[in-house]
Order: sequence, then structure tokens, then C-alpha cells
Amino acid sequence: MLNLTFTLPVRVQNAGRFISRGIGTHPTRRLDSFELIYVERGQLALREEARDFYIPAGETLLLWPERQHSGIGPFPPDLIFYWLHFEVFPAETIPVNSQLFLVPQQVKIQQRDEVAALFRLFLSEQARDNTAALPLILLLLLQQVAAAAVHPPDASAGSAALAWQARQIIKTQFHRPLTASILAQQLHCNPDYLGRVFRATFHHTLTDAIHQQRIRCAEALLREEQHQIAAVARRAGFDDPGYFRRVFRKLKGMSPLAYRRLYCKEHINSD
Repeated sequence: MLNLTFTLPVRVQNAGRFISRGIGTHPTRRLDSFELIYVERGQLALREEARDFYIPAGETLLLWPERQHSGIGPFPPDLIFYWLHFEVFPAETIPVNSQLFLVPQQVKIQQRDEVAALFRLFLSEQARDNTAALPLILLLLLQQVAAAAVHPPDASAGSAALAWQARQIIKTQFHRPLTASILAQQLHCNPDYLGRVFRATFHHTLTDAIHQQRIRCAEALLREEQHQIAAVARRAGFDDPGYFRRVFRKLKGMSPLAYRRLYCKEHINSD
């Protein structure tokens, strides 16, 4: 009989699969472990410290220990995601010839079926209390995430190139008048075609991407007391303050004024 002994660099805590009912929001908390999230359907919106993440289906997010994270708005009704909490041992306890994984914080998964299957296997072995298998499955999951970062989608080929160019324009010109037609005109393509390839690449619409970028800008401005709400709307790219308020409430689950008050309260009471 082979007597095999080895040291693993991770310790598993627990995992689960979340299925939204369209109510509630992700709790605000600060964990002492890493959390790996894989969105199977819908889009999950989370904030870690001062950074916002919008994770569509087919992407992973790695939350770091001792960083406060919270949900952005209520859970959408179509949301399904896997989560897994784990610890990583200090580097000095790992043999020098160990394999190195460079795991990105957010990445689009190429082998979506394989990642979903590994999460299902993990939950199955967790239910059987097979603790010896869990760290091995976790390492396979992390390897898939690391591999997705090494081999990202080919943004230079065909329709994907248009989508990536559109996203870059949105990031730099969101404060100007910007629509699918304007983007398509700049990229010399059909607006409907651009909308289809953008959604296929990033799993949300051009309008969603424009709104998300503008609201990120608005959040930063709202943290500065000297800006009036109408001025925030205008500087973020919204001509109509009323429309800005509706979009902000949809994405953040609260009004711009409530967001400002909440931020100021948290800022004053923070340690």
C-alpha cells in the first residue's frame, strides 16, 4: 500500500450555492478568510472597501480577508452564484519547489462547465464530510481561475475587438453624450451588431455599461459635500437629474442623497 503524505497550501472552511428570490441584499461584513465567488447566472454587484465589482455570469471574484465588503443594491431575481471560503498558509511554510498560482481578483472564465462541475463536486464532497478531498478540489478551482487570467479572450479577433473598443470608449467618454448609435458611429459599424457583440462579450448591454461607468463617477462626486446633486448628475454624464436619480436608485438601491448621507455617516464613525 502506498503511504502518501503531502502538505497543501490551503485550508477549506465552507462553501455553498446561492439562489436568489429577488429579495434582500448581500450583508456588510469583514471576514478572516478569502472568498471565491463564481456567478452561474445573472449579475452580482459587490463593493470591497471603496471598489465596486459587477460580476456577470461566467466570471469569478476573489474577496480578500480583513477587507469590508457589502452588496450594491438588492439581489436580482435571476442571480445564482457559488461561494467558497478558504485560508492560505504563509508562504514560508510551503516547499520552495511548489507550483505558483497567480489568481486574479476578477476574471472571465473560459471553461465555465468545468468550473461549475468543480463547485458541484465540492458541495457533494462537503455534504459527505470528505474533508481530505476539499482542498484538492479548491486547488483545481484556483488553477482554473489562474489559467483564465493567463489566457484571456482574444480581443484582437473579429467581433470581440469591437466590444473591447466600445468598452474603452465608455470608460473615457462616459461624461459626454453617449449612446449605442454614437459608439457605433465612432467604430464604423451597425449599432444593433455592436450591441449584440458587446452583450455576448461582457454579458450586459451597452446602456448598462454606460450607466455603470457614470454611476461610479457619481459615487466619487457624492462623497464630496460641495457638489450639488444636479451638478453631480451633469458631471457624470446625465443631462436630466431626475433620470440620474432613477438610474442611481436602480443600481445602488438608494437615492443619491441617501448614499451621500450613508457615506458621511460611515466616514465619521469609522475607526
